[in-house]
Amino acid sequence: MALDTVLVAVGPGDEERTDPVVTAVSDVAGPADAAVVLVHVFSRDRFAEVSDRLGFGDDADPDAVAARQTTVQAFRDRLADAGLDVSVRGGVGEPGEEITALAEESGADLVFVGGRKRRPTGKAVFGSVAQAVLLGASCPVTFVRSG
Repeated sequence: MALDTVLVAVGPGDEERTDPVVTAVSDVAGPADAAVVLVHVFSRDRFAEVSDRLGFGDDADPDAVAARQTTVQAFRDRLADAGLDVSVRGGVGEPGEEITALAEESGADLVFVGGRKRRPTGKAVFGSVAQAVLLGASCPVTFVRSG
C-alpha cells in the first residue's frame, strides 16, 4: 500500500493529545514522505461564532477558519518542524461524517484520530467521533489514545 496522504483529525481540546499524535504521525508519514492534512470540524453555530470573532464575515472559508485555530496551529507547527508537508482543511457539520468525507475528498490513505479511554456508558451517552471515523472511513484508521 502506497502512503501518499495522511489525514489527522484535530478537535477542540486536543492540546493534551498533541505529543502522542504528532509522534505517531511523524513516525508513519515521515519515512513515507506522505503529505499530512489536518482537519478541524466545526458545528454550524461554532463556525459562525468563530468566523465572526476572527473577522471573516459571512463568506468565511472553513479551511481558513480552521487554520486559525490554536490547536491546529500547534499541530501544524510541530509536524512542519518534523519536516512534513502539512495543509489544513476545515469542515462544518457532524464531525465523524465531515472527517470521513474530507478523508475521501483528499484521497487519504490513512486517517489518525486521537481519543481517550472512556467508560462504556460515556460512549453510549456522548457518542464518539473516533468511533464514527473508525466505522465510516474508506481507508485504514489509526486511533492514538492519550490518558
